[in-house]
Amino acid sequence: MFRLWGKIWKHNRLLKDTVICDDSEDTRTHKVFRGLEEICYQFDLENPIWLDSSVSDFQRHSRTRFSQDSFIEQIDFDYLEIQVIEED
Repeated sequence: MFRLWGKIWKHNRLLKDTVICDDSEDTRTHKVFRGLEEICYQFDLENPIWLDSSVSDFQRHSRTRFSQDSFIEQIDFDYLEIQVIEED
């Protein structure tokens, strides 16, 4: 079981969160991208751009944040955070 936790933060307060589960036999990378797409769909957001800092943080800590720099449209929160909470 692969689970990805998505959270929206504003002023150090959690506004929304969701957990995406994936039981497929796909690669970890594909599961992360699909999970992020589903999180953005549920939160009615565009998919963020993976900047070098986002990729680096995710590779080291299995967690990253997407701030305004990662979105083309204006966002009304401080950042979207994703975190892997369970892997097979």
